[in-house]
Amino acid sequence: MTILHLSFYSAFTLSSLGLAFHRTHLISALLCLESMMLSMYIALTMWPIQMQTPSSTLLPIFMLTFSACEAGTGLALLVASTRTHGSDHLHNFNLLQC
Repeated sequence: MTILHLSFYSAFTLSSLGLAFHRTHLISALLCLESMMLSMYIALTMWPIQMQTPSSTLLPIFMLTFSACEAGTGLALLVASTRTHGSDHLHNFNLLQC
């Protein structure tokens, strides 16, 4: 395992652990999701270079597009929930309520 793989795996693991254990604010959960997507984007970008393929793949571009859509949706939910509930604490949200 190269140092490049170790850094990507550790970044993804740390961000998933942050998502699992530090779920007090919605913004921290969104930041952990974005760091997971960023580490996956960098790993998919470096994959053709590591495999020494001459052609580039479109998968990192699609992933970056979906990541931007996810960030926009997450920030819209953050603004809407802060306006309705008064804060972004995750324990204030009742997801089972219609």
